[in-house]
Amino acid sequence: MAKSMPPIADLLDNRQRILVTGGAGFIGGAVVRRLLKESNAIVFNLDKMGYASNLTSIKEVIEELGDTYQSRHYLQIVDLTDIKAVQKAVRIADPDLVIHLAAESHVDRSISSPDVFIESNIIGTYNLLKAVRSNFEQLSQKRRQQFRLHHISTDEVFGSLENEGQFSEITPYYPRSPYSASKAASDHLVRAWHHTYGLPVVLTNCSNNYGPWQFPEKLIPVAILKAIAGDSIPLYGDGLNIRDWLYVEDHVDALLLVACQGTLGRSYCIGGYSEKTNKDIVTTICAQLDKHYPDSAPHAQLIKQVTDRPGHDRRYAIDSSRISSELGWKPRHTFEEGLARTIAWYLLHQDWCKTVNQKISYSKKRLRKQKLTLC
Repeated sequence: MAKSMPPIADLLDNRQRILVTGGAGFIGGAVVRRLLKESNAIVFNLDKMGYASNLTSIKEVIEELGDTYQSRHYLQIVDLTDIKAVQKAVRIADPDLVIHLAAESHVDRSISSPDVFIESNIIGTYNLLKAVRSNFEQLSQKRRQQFRLHHISTDEVFGSLENEGQFSEITPYYPRSPYSASKAASDHLVRAWHHTYGLPVVLTNCSNNYGPWQFPEKLIPVAILKAIAGDSIPLYGDGLNIRDWLYVEDHVDALLLVACQGTLGRSYCIGGYSEKTNKDIVTTICAQLDKHYPDSAPHAQLIKQVTDRPGHDRRYAIDSSRISSELGWKPRHTFEEGLARTIAWYLLHQDWCKTVNQKISYSKKRLRKQKLTLC
């Protein structure tokens, strides 16, 4: 049976200095907002402020809570591939807890530009581990006993499932894209630093996240925004690829529980108990938007099947029994509740989406220009 989520301040105990990498991203931003709203911890937000980084959601929380919260949020604009900058940032943060979310995560981009993923996800994680270990070894005995590094990964490192079975913590790794391969490598590095150097770590592998503030290049925001605009909604292949969907706030619950109460050296799989085909997701979104914009119904007529991407995994599904039995976690939102909240949020934040979409267009142009230069 799932337990109620403990207060964040109680979970953290005496951990008052929290370093969140990728804290200007979708999941990282949700973690930072929760820490600011529900604890007194000082949050060091390390982010390279790339194309998918955005501080709007954090600024809104700070404005809502008052100026005193500004002094608890420190933005460190650092690329993890810059070892000297990483070492300096970690020294300044002097953390009691590191929540490592920074990663390149878009599969399509990893196929067209794998170098960025190798550098960010593998070299970046190595640099972080090196800097954190150095700082950890200088902590007092009391602080060392409480210190943890939580490395957040993906279920994609396990490969692809057929119609039966679920991923669990003992599933062999079988990554099939440059993205998942780079994340698998970073998982192995974290485990190696635990077993070789005694660095206190925990790991999690999560399923597909969704919710407010997600950068609009992922399936759910793409489908919502395309449908609102009356544009074609792309659907890879036959649309029957299955993912397990996890509402971002439920993921934050799990991340903080594992970070503070998980067994050191252990990994935890986090799923949303919501397996859906991509086609189901898109048609459900269209049906919901028919209610908001009946004059444009049926939005499902905008769905257009496009050529499948290379190496597209068929099915992901997660067995979350370990985190449920050991830590009492279960998602608080059903998929229907989470999706309704997400659609409502995007309907109210179309201006924000237009602004960040301009960053996508710029990024794509920049990548194309870089490719031409290299050729």
